[in-house]
Order: sequence, then C-alpha cells, then structure tokens
Amino acid sequence: MLFQDRTAAGQLLVTKLTAYANRSDLLVLALPRGGVPVAFEVAKALKAPLDIFLVRKLGVPGQEELAMGAIASGGVRVINAEVVRSQGISEAVINRVATKEQRELERREHLYRDDRPSLNLCGRIVILVDDGLATGATMRAAVVAVRQQQPVGVVIAVPISSAKACDEFKAEVDEIVCAMTPEPFHAVGLWYQHFPQTTDAEVCSLLKQSLHLQPATLHQ
Repeated sequence: MLFQDRTAAGQLLVTKLTAYANRSDLLVLALPRGGVPVAFEVAKALKAPLDIFLVRKLGVPGQEELAMGAIASGGVRVINAEVVRSQGISEAVINRVATKEQRELERREHLYRDDRPSLNLCGRIVILVDDGLATGATMRAAVVAVRQQQPVGVVIAVPISSAKACDEFKAEVDEIVCAMTPEPFHAVGLWYQHFPQTTDAEVCSLLKQSLHLQPATLHQ
C-alpha cells in the first residue's frame, strides 16, 4: 500500500491515535519539514496544539543520506557510534558538519516561529510526528531533547517505518505508533505516491493555520 501524500498519511496515522483525542495535556510536535503536513492532520483530528521540534541530521560527508548522528533544539547532539566507527569519521569532521547544521537549525527556528515562543512541554504528553522512520537518527535526537523538558509522556507516531527502527524505539519512549512497517523497507519516500520536498512556505502556512489550537497558557 502506498500513501497518496503526507496529508493522506497523517489522516491514516490519526486512526491509530484515537486514544489521545481531546486530552487537555496533549501536544503534537512535528519534525520539519516533512513531518509538518503529517502532524497537522494528527493535531487537527485529535484537537491538540501543534508545534515544531527542530532536528537536523548529521550526514556522512559524501553520503549525506547516511546519518552519523543528529542535533536538536536545546544543544542536544546524538551520535551513531556504529556509523562513525565503520566510516572512520573523526571528531573534527563531526564538529564541522554539526556547525553547518546548527546554522540551518537556527535559520529554520527563526523563520518558522516568526518570534513566537516554543510551547511548554513540562507536564504534557508529547506526540512526536515525522513522515517516516528509516534509521531513526533524527527522531532519537528529538526524544533526548524533548525528555530534557520534563513531559509526562513521549509518544512517537509515524505513518511508515522500518521494522527495526520501530522495534528499537519501544524501549526509549512510552509508546511508538508505526502505521505500517513493510519489509523490505529501503526508504521512506518509496511508500508515497507523491513525495516532494516540503517547502518552508508550506511549513509556515500550516503552523499559522494551527494557531487557533494553541491556548495562550501553553506558552507559559
């Protein structure tokens, strides 16, 4: 089965999350950019506030799709020791890539938020949403960073995932919801009929549309 696009994937994903509907302590956090259209459908259906949580993959130089780690808001850095060791990557290379990705993370933070404060995660149930999980490197950095803000629960929700990534996260979060875990998996984009890169403009538009879901008390 293929998803038509990220919107359709979000609409299917939310059918697996109905237990969280109408909770006053629920927040939906999207991993930009591809996770935002999916998370928008989830937040809308669950009647929950939507925010972004910025994470940047640290790609191996020359093999950028291969993640050697990731960084997230709050100064969090998660390194995939297995990839670093197998590729013979030095600390200097990791730092160089991380510095570049930190600049992009800060650019997106400013652009997407438009000076709006991030939502307060303390005491909330947080659902982290992306358009899929392959290695899980970026999601793992997001989980570490979100935990630092003391939510009462962390849930991962994705439309599509490798079975390996889905299983690995079961011990790291309170619940992981993977709508589909096909094998062989290969790549997230193969499971979408329409999988263009989500643009900055789309992210900003969806976040603005979701503002009515965000009570002022969430920013305190």
